[in-house]
Amino acid sequence: METLRGPMHQYFVEPENGGAPTNRMFRSVVYQRSKKQLDTLPLGTKINVYRIGYEWMDHSLSALRENEISEDLRVLIGGSECQQPYDASLFNISAMSFGAISQNAILALNGGAKIDHFAHNTGEGSISPYHLKPGGDLIWQIGTGYFGCRTQDGQFSDDLFVQKANLNNVKMIEIKLSQGAKPGHGGILPASKNTLEIAKIRHTEPFVQIDSPPTHGAFSTPIEMMHFIQKLRNLSGGKPIGFKLCVGRRSEFVAICKAMVKTGIKPDFITIDGGEGGTGAAPLEYSNSVGVPLRDGLAFVIDCLMGFDLKKEIKVIVSGKILTGFHLIKNLALGADLCNSARGMMLALGCIQSLECNKNKCPTGIATQNPKFTAGLVVEDKKQRVANFHHETINSVRQLLAASGLEQTKLLNRSHIHRRVSATQTLRYDQLFPYVATGSLLSEPYPEHFEQEMKEATANSFRAKQCFANVDGEMVCIVP
Repeated sequence: METLRGPMHQYFVEPENGGAPTNRMFRSVVYQRSKKQLDTLPLGTKINVYRIGYEWMDHSLSALRENEISEDLRVLIGGSECQQPYDASLFNISAMSFGAISQNAILALNGGAKIDHFAHNTGEGSISPYHLKPGGDLIWQIGTGYFGCRTQDGQFSDDLFVQKANLNNVKMIEIKLSQGAKPGHGGILPASKNTLEIAKIRHTEPFVQIDSPPTHGAFSTPIEMMHFIQKLRNLSGGKPIGFKLCVGRRSEFVAICKAMVKTGIKPDFITIDGGEGGTGAAPLEYSNSVGVPLRDGLAFVIDCLMGFDLKKEIKVIVSGKILTGFHLIKNLALGADLCNSARGMMLALGCIQSLECNKNKCPTGIATQNPKFTAGLVVEDKKQRVANFHHETINSVRQLLAASGLEQTKLLNRSHIHRRVSATQTLRYDQLFPYVATGSLLSEPYPEHFEQEMKEATANSFRAKQCFANVDGEMVCIVP
């Protein structure tokens, strides 16, 4: 009965706006768009628009036609030090490693990226032949295990990095600091998924569980991290270099910004993963209770970059339950430049949310290495569905921009999105997340809600001071 509970509930009991981690309403729209089926709703919304947390965007009485949108919904990534900037889609495939998902899933995802010209993040499991064969654009993610560019003892290898970083398919390189599903924990590849082939690609031992370290060995301070970014930029021939993190203690990100200012070295992009992000295997406590949720983390990062006058050279990518055009719009309004999706792309591949990702028994052949299941994922069929989902989602962004009377995504701002905060009150995003003035963190007095972080943070350490008020109301700072 325990075994049957999940599928019985999903197929026969679950309402349209029920189901976790992704409800049926959103799963259905991904399926429909990936198959280019009818994706409209009859009779009206099934959402309670008076519940706390309901969000919506402004439309305009001077709405535009779709052909009046003046941009192609792509973003050029690369700061002043970048020699090979990348023209990215607004919507791309988030990090999923070969090993966590099957070779057929990788082939279909990258094939879809090739068809509709968007990017595919490799995940920290490195670049496999299945990432390269279709010819789609890649964002190579390098995690704490340095898979694909590691020495025998697990340290970063310059030579192996150069070999892969200079491949034509590789358009950007992303250093993974943490991920939303299990921040501070490190990745997990179960032994059942760690085949001979995967171990060869990652330069590890086969048939044992692979646990990535929680922190990097190539750097240990924010300043060292900036020099590592510059090193990768040089070794890659000037390709865009960025890093990914789920926001934790806010002063640690402030410390990274202080290191950018002090060294003059800046990443070309930063990827923000929300605490609600998904993964194939994570402890319950980490999935549910560790890491800042996406919108709170995004607003903080954008304000921090603006406060240090760094934003103009750094593009911000976000990931975390992004499935529809409105999900893109509200994150762009908060300050993001582009968005990634993992579970949306998995649903386009045919994921039925069976919740078997960590057991190597995924019935759709996505999150498994079992040939019995992977054979059922037909690459030629699924790659077109991935391309369709991307194409239709971008079209929905274009339609929403037109409805709001905005010709370009850069005209979106926090005043365009509203959120119900009580039964009788709604607030705009600019009221929930007030902007900070450009350059306001470069000298005192600092904005009030950044004072504590500015006291705590130092460019010389991730483990900054921790300041808090004691029982007498006095500010006390300790060094961990």
